[in-house]
Amino acid sequence: MDKDRIAGSAKDFAGKVEGAVGDVTGDANTQATGRAREAAGTVQNLYGQAKDVAREATDAAVNYAKDAYDNRGDTLRGGQQAVARTVQENPLGALLVAGGIGFALALLMTRPPRRPPPRWRYYG
Repeated sequence: MDKDRIAGSAKDFAGKVEGAVGDVTGDANTQATGRAREAAGTVQNLYGQAKDVAREATDAAVNYAKDAYDNRGDTLRGGQQAVARTVQENPLGALLVAGGIGFALALLMTRPPRRPPPRWRYYG
């Protein structure tokens, strides 16, 4: 729990008490001061809550990244094994896919660059 949440709750409570005292005594100045303190406490409490949420989200993202980093080798090995198993089960299909990819890359690399359309200027 953030210190702003604690301080904000304390200000909020003190403002409510001060506002209630102003209501009982009929003092408008005390009422206004109490309501202002209550509002300031609420804002500070909400600020503390936002900081807590941001901290928790950051911690969750860091933990997720650490888990992904720790398990990177297992994921890579699993993918390699799945590809190897697929190639062993269907070598002709794998050969056709590899040939298609090679053909597409060759087309992309030997294609002439696109030229922009000519700009026509009117001189008159």
